[in-house]
Amino acid sequence: MNPYNQYQQIQVMSASPEQILLMLYDGAIRFTRQGIKGIEENDLLQFHYGIQKSLAIITEFSNSLDHSIGGKIAEDLDALYDFMIRELTKANIRKDVEKLRVVEKLLVDLRATWGEAVETNNREQMALPGVPVPPKAPTNHAMAEDYVPFSVTR
Repeated sequence: MNPYNQYQQIQVMSASPEQILLMLYDGAIRFTRQGIKGIEENDLLQFHYGIQKSLAIITEFSNSLDHSIGGKIAEDLDALYDFMIRELTKANIRKDVEKLRVVEKLLVDLRATWGEAVETNNREQMALPGVPVPPKAPTNHAMAEDYVPFSVTR
């Protein structure tokens, strides 16, 4: 096995559920950007690959929502994921980069929100006696133009 692939596999296997969620958001952002780049460079293979991967991640987000526990938040996230899936589908059909940019912005914003929630939860857990300190969530670089998702290189 390639050392890089082995490292990535170990990173995922040892990650907390919160870290995996953030990694999935990073992947969805990266793949959406890959779709944008594919349109800009007239590379339909890259474009379709990026959209399909982003769709798969967002669909999994939607399928994993627990409406019995999540209530209104789960309902709102479900509607947002549905919107992103529709926009990605339209972008795929129409080769519309603007629809991809809308999805990218939503994903970046959601990733930042989840990152803050993970960090808040980690701080609260540190306040409990006898609870080990979890690793710090990646900082919020989501709004920067040169944002590179956690554990991803260009």
